[in-house]
Amino acid sequence: MEPNMKPLVVRHVWAYNLVPEFYLITKLITRYSFIAMDTQFPSYAFHYPTTESYNHRNLTPSDNYSFLKVNVDALKLIQVGFTLSDAAGNLPDLGTKNCYIWQFNFRDFNLVCDIYAPDSIALLQRQGINFGYNANYGIHSAYFGHLIISSGLLYSYNLTWLTFHGSHDFGYLIKIITRCPLPNRLEEFLWFVKVMLGDNIYDVKHMMGFCPSLFCGLDRVARTFNIDREGKSHQADSDSLLTSNVFQNKRDTCFIDDEHKKHVGVLFGLEVEICMKLQDFQDFIDM
Repeated sequence: MEPNMKPLVVRHVWAYNLVPEFYLITKLITRYSFIAMDTQFPSYAFHYPTTESYNHRNLTPSDNYSFLKVNVDALKLIQVGFTLSDAAGNLPDLGTKNCYIWQFNFRDFNLVCDIYAPDSIALLQRQGINFGYNANYGIHSAYFGHLIISSGLLYSYNLTWLTFHGSHDFGYLIKIITRCPLPNRLEEFLWFVKVMLGDNIYDVKHMMGFCPSLFCGLDRVARTFNIDREGKSHQADSDSLLTSNVFQNKRDTCFIDDEHKKHVGVLFGLEVEICMKLQDFQDFIDM
């Protein structure tokens, strides 16, 4: 059977079933070691200047990180999606006739008092997010941060992480794990990413630059490969699955002889290889 041919079931995770779902994931990652991740958040509170003299192409990785930090520090996470797969793209089936992906729903964001982009929140509501239900039954991000550490998803060098424009995904993940604002320096942020998530990280949007005629967003890239989306866009579960499928297809069609490995550890917009060692970081913070 081809990968993902079984009917798809989304495992919606709330506060009341968070522990058993993490326990299940802990058992699965020994076999399904590729983890595609997506986050949903209230868009951006702060934007780059829009003057004619301002050119995004001239931004440095440090400029992009400053934009990332100010927004992640100010905003709150709404959803996290995980798609687990093996090296061939097969999803866990748990011995059933279905295959499964995960969507974690958080309670931290408050429509009444938190900063957000109204257009973005309206879009998420149209796509099915009920913020009232999230407020009552969603996961507190601090508890999620505690459990993800004990789950085996972090501090493991046996896993491969897949994202699409993953700097924000990892930014929110680091924020809820450390319970602190993001580091001030790009180098420090990249060190956290490497230590927490390991060496095997692929950002599909960065990899697009090395495949002819690929550009724009995730949906457009998927259409180029004739990959159909399952579920709704702007939902973390569906976006993580599409990221997983696009990566598998790109790896097998755009790169040969493991050439995709040349792009490991590089995040789109933060094109600095994640290679700082512990002593490098200690030297950096002692400066």
